[in-house]
Amino acid sequence: MPFDEMQAGSCLKVSSKSSPASVAGAIAGMVKDGVPVEMQAVGAGAVNQAVKAIAISRGFLSPIGIEVACIPSFADIVIDNEYRTAIHFSIVAQSVRGVTDVVAD
Repeated sequence: MPFDEMQAGSCLKVSSKSSPASVAGAIAGMVKDGVPVEMQAVGAGAVNQAVKAIAISRGFLSPIGIEVACIPSFADIVIDNEYRTAIHFSIVAQSVRGVTDVVAD
């Protein structure tokens, strides 16, 4: 799988080759489990796939009464001993339509 689903508290790393539907499934699963979702993408293609995944995950979660919000930020990371700027996405769950079993941080 072209992205790394890591332990709770870690990041989903999205590449330009990541399947948005697969990443969306990971996002939706983590949100349903109450796990904080953090995502990281480096480069325009990877950011594009990440944003598509967030949009798709809304389609998975909205019918069950869960809305998600995305908070983007910059992150300086090191890849192959070079500093790169990544886009970091924090995805937070919000309950809607009376659904109260969602944990939002």
